[in-house]
Amino acid sequence: MSDTATSGVQHCFQLKSASVSMTALELYYFDNDEFEDTLRDKISQAPGFFKDIPLIISLEKYEGLSSELDFFKIIGTCRRHNIHVVGVRGGNDDQRRLARGAALALMPGGNQRDREVSPADQKTTAANEPAQVSEPEASPAAELPSGPAPARIINQPVRSGQQVYAPEGDLIILAPVQAGAEVLAAGNIHVYGPLRGRALAGIHGMQSARVFCQSLEAELVSIAGHYKISEDLQEKSWKTAVQIQLRDDLLVVTPLEKA
Repeated sequence: MSDTATSGVQHCFQLKSASVSMTALELYYFDNDEFEDTLRDKISQAPGFFKDIPLIISLEKYEGLSSELDFFKIIGTCRRHNIHVVGVRGGNDDQRRLARGAALALMPGGNQRDREVSPADQKTTAANEPAQVSEPEASPAAELPSGPAPARIINQPVRSGQQVYAPEGDLIILAPVQAGAEVLAAGNIHVYGPLRGRALAGIHGMQSARVFCQSLEAELVSIAGHYKISEDLQEKSWKTAVQIQLRDDLLVVTPLEKA
């Protein structure tokens, strides 16, 4: 009998919840040649960022014909460029049926998340709405959070190859972020030192998130999925203290003394 079997372990794995940052490709229509040309152009802007990343195909703004969608071609094209398509978000019944046929995971779009609520969830939601509460006392589980999510504070440098993640609130780093490192946050990112790696704020879609650093030397900065690479960032305020925010779907870099 193996050591595992005699150590009291009854199962070979456990299922646990996990928060994972993934890139979404927002597809408007599909033409195989144009798709590959556009993908190749995007990758050339930041080849290290796209290597071996998981990718979600978002169909929430798709305007082409469902019959034109060929997920096998999309998967093959992405795989040739070391990008791994793992699922589809949104889409109508025909489009999701095509995705299922290509063995892709199906994820609800924004509107579907609102519609696909179970009766039990609806009862819980109703119980949490102050205007509709009929019981004099609410249970502790039904109480709303008393404040924002706590920030995660990092005191040491984030070195090349490391990833630091704040899944709920802000990320505050009291040291440099080296080239090749990656920092991610649901909220804002503060770097009290040079930012030389990649910084992704608002990873769950929070468009009001910002990135602050004492010296902008980043490989890539992203807010709510909108990003700029090093070559674009060098056009303004390079190696100075800045804040970066999203305005009209564009990343705007502002010196801190002028913010």
